[in-house]
Amino acid sequence: MSLYGKQLNSEAQHHRMVSTPIPRLVLGMAIPTVASQLITVIYNTADTYFVSQLDNNSASGAVGVVFALMSVIQAFGFGLGMGANSLISTTLGEKKDDLAARYGNSAFAAAIAFGFILMAGGLIFLEPLMRLFGATDTILPYACDYSIYILIGAPVMCSSFVLSNILRSEGEATLSMVGLCAGGIVNIVLDPLLIFGANMDISGAALATLISQCVSFLILLSFFLRKKSNIRLGISYVSRDAKIYLNIFKRGFPTICRQGMASVASALLNNSAGAVGGDAAIAAMTVANKVYMLVRNVVVGIGQGFQPVAGYNFGAGEKRRVKEAFWVTTALGSGVCIITAVFLFPFAEQAILLFRDDPEVVEIGRNALRFCCFVLPTMAYSTYVNQLYQCLGFSTTAALLASCRQGIFFIPAVLILPHIIGITGIEMAQPLADLLTALVSVYFHIKFFQRVLK
Repeated sequence: MSLYGKQLNSEAQHHRMVSTPIPRLVLGMAIPTVASQLITVIYNTADTYFVSQLDNNSASGAVGVVFALMSVIQAFGFGLGMGANSLISTTLGEKKDDLAARYGNSAFAAAIAFGFILMAGGLIFLEPLMRLFGATDTILPYACDYSIYILIGAPVMCSSFVLSNILRSEGEATLSMVGLCAGGIVNIVLDPLLIFGANMDISGAALATLISQCVSFLILLSFFLRKKSNIRLGISYVSRDAKIYLNIFKRGFPTICRQGMASVASALLNNSAGAVGGDAAIAAMTVANKVYMLVRNVVVGIGQGFQPVAGYNFGAGEKRRVKEAFWVTTALGSGVCIITAVFLFPFAEQAILLFRDDPEVVEIGRNALRFCCFVLPTMAYSTYVNQLYQCLGFSTTAALLASCRQGIFFIPAVLILPHIIGITGIEMAQPLADLLTALVSVYFHIKFFQRVLK
C-alpha cells in the first residue's frame, strides 16, 4: 500500500496479513514477486538473446558458463535475503519489531561483506574458475570478458537481494518489484546500445547488467531511506551476536543449497554438453534453460508471495490459514505450469529460434524443452513444499528438498545418462530430476501437514 497510499504501520500491516482472505492476499503478494523473479532472469536472458545475435556459438555458450558464476553470487544473496525474509515475517507476526529490524540490518551487512569476498576471489582465480564452470578453449575468452563485470557487481547484487526480500517479508512486495523491474528495463535498453552501438560485444552485455544492478540497488535503498519500510536501516541495528547471523544462515541455507546446486548443475551440464556436442550443445542447453527458467521463476515468484503469508500467520498461530495459503498457491502455480506446457510443446522450436538459428542448436534445444514440458505440471507442487518447510524454519528438511532438483537427482543423471544415450541424456537430465523431486515431495508434504499443521 505504501507505493500508492499511506504507509501501513506495523500494527496495520499485521492485521492485513492475518485477516485478509487468503486467495486475495496470496494473489496480491504473488503478482509483484513474480515480476521481481522474472527480472532476475531477464538480466541473463536479455544478455543471451542479444549476444546470440552475434552469430557466434562460443559467445552464446559463454553466457551459460557465466550463469554458473551468477548462481554462486545469487546463492549468497538470495540465501541471506530469504533467511532474513523468513525470520522477519515470523517475528513481525509475533509483534517483535526490534528483532525483525536486527535481522534485516544484519543480513544486509553480511551480504555486502560476502559480495566483496566473492568479487576478490573470483577476480583472482578468474580463468580457472571459468574452466571449472565448463568453458572450452574457444568459449574461455568470451566468458572471462563477461564475468569481470559480473564479479565487480557482486556486492551490489547480493545486497539488492537482501533489500528486496526485507520488503517482501513485511508485505511490501510491490516496492520490491519496482526496484528490480527498473533495473531490468535499464538492462534491456542498454544491451543493444553497448553490444552493437558501442561495439563492445559480449563485454557490453556484462556492463549493461552491472549498471542495471546498480540502478536496482539505489532504488531499493531509497525506499528504506525514505521510510517506505517499517524496517529501519542503521548501523545500530547491525548485530554483534553470532546467534543472529547463525539464525539467518540457517533459515537461508535451503536457498543457498538450491542456488549453489544450480551453479554445480550448470557447470556439470556445460562440461557434459561440451564433451558430447561441443560449443553448439552448450549454446543449445543455455538457450533452452533460459526459456525453462522463465517458467520456473514465475513458479518461484508465486511461492515467494506465499512465504511471508505463511510466516506471518504461523507466527500468529493461524495454522488453518497457512494450510489454505499452501493449497491456493499450489493451485495457482500448477495452473501456470500446465498452461505453459500445453502451449510450449508445439512451439519449442520457435522458442529456440528466437535466440539462435543454427540447425544443431535448434534441434538440441527443441528436444530439451519438450522433455521439460512433460514434467512441468509437477514443478509448482514440489517447489511450494520446499518453500513451506523453509519459511517456517524447518531448515534441515528444506535444505534436503532444495538439493534434490539440481543436486541429489540431477548430478547422477547428467553424469550417467550421456554415456548411455548420448546427447538425449543431456536433454532429459533436468526433467528426470524434476520428476523425482516431485515424487519425494509428496512424502514430506503429508508428514508436515500431519505433524505441524494439525
